[in-house]
Amino acid sequence: MKNIEDINKAAIQKITANKKITEFSPGDTIKVGVKIVEGKRERIQYFEGVCIAKKNRDLNSSFTVRKISFGEGVERTFALYSPNVDSIKVIRSGKVRRAKLYYLRDRKGKSARIAEKIKKKIGVDVSVKPEEPKKVAEAVKAEVIAEKEVSVEKKETSPEVKDEKSTKEKK
Repeated sequence: MKNIEDINKAAIQKITANKKITEFSPGDTIKVGVKIVEGKRERIQYFEGVCIAKKNRDLNSSFTVRKISFGEGVERTFALYSPNVDSIKVIRSGKVRRAKLYYLRDRKGKSARIAEKIKKKIGVDVSVKPEEPKKVAEAVKAEVIAEKEVSVEKKETSPEVKDEKSTKEKK
């Protein structure tokens, strides 16, 4: 006999097989594509704002997005696995220290801003194969050696060096 958790997990796997759900957290500015049915036609309307809350409850997961529209604060709660939610795009990642940002409801203007989280980039390119850096390093060494040889030849043949040699011989 299946319990409710197993049924919910199976439903989540079925939903995620059809559409990709982006990872986001509270504080992120996100753009949610919502399917709207008008008569026989169906269209997608985007709701862009700051995610102020996220509930992770398996199939019952939801998130709340807040935006300022014509000077009024508008909040909308979406079910994460709803068929009405078409897409979720992360516009900016916010740097916050709380899970629920309800304090933004009382703030206006600059005090309601959230600092952007800067993702650190390490200098390693994952797509490069291990053999290629060796070849590149060998090529760079060959260039450096060639440059040193050219610079040594230039010093020997430059007129300044010849003048110094002749002045030393005269002394």
